[in-house]
Amino acid sequence: MPGAAPLPAPAALPGPGHTPAPGPSVPTPRPTRILLADDHALVRRGIRLILDREPDLQIVAEAGDGAEAVRAARSADIDLAVLDISMPRLTGLQAARELAALRPNVRILMLTMHDNEQYLLQALKAGACGYVPKSVADRDLVRACRAAMRNEPFLHPGAVTALIRACLERGAPGEDDRDGVLTPREEEVLKLVAEGHSSKHIAELLFISIKTVHRHRANLLHKLGLRDRLELTRYAIRTGLIEP
Repeated sequence: MPGAAPLPAPAALPGPGHTPAPGPSVPTPRPTRILLADDHALVRRGIRLILDREPDLQIVAEAGDGAEAVRAARSADIDLAVLDISMPRLTGLQAARELAALRPNVRILMLTMHDNEQYLLQALKAGACGYVPKSVADRDLVRACRAAMRNEPFLHPGAVTALIRACLERGAPGEDDRDGVLTPREEEVLKLVAEGHSSKHIAELLFISIKTVHRHRANLLHKLGLRDRLELTRYAIRTGLIEP
């Protein structure tokens, strides 16, 4: 038709060897960086096997006791600490209190062989957001880690039952409430005394003077109505602070 505009030429089809231009890259989220503390190397190896299978979870530091865990947390860039409750020098509960003060943004999970309300309540008071028995770690630990990073509490069903029972029985006559008697520092000294550490070594571990250690020991004996180191050790065993 006279005066009509020419039609545009069809776009060329890509050849067989053509590679499309890449689109905008989506950044991969950084995995949760985990500190694992347990005094049994075999347990740590097993936990690592469980967590290393998950692309969003990464163990970046390990510790063999609570004191090592606190030291590692000072230098390692971590998001989550998984702590065994029963460890030498500092227990997981004591380490959790130290970590909560030192690194308040770090989430804490307790890993334990003890499925009873005494440890559960102390773990929650220490700042833990979850409590996983070792017997179900292969099934529940990954879910607990992810729940912790969502700032959600995670309790094993058996722990929920224990928590409810403890709340119903709270304040029962004869209940031994160590938390209401000892300060956190006195509890740390008690554990180390019961484990057989000298006053000099305790002072070095806790960064306090020997004179302060002696004062804490005297306060422990007075508060608990005990006479000597042997009775302190028996008390520590009875209350679950150390294992017999």
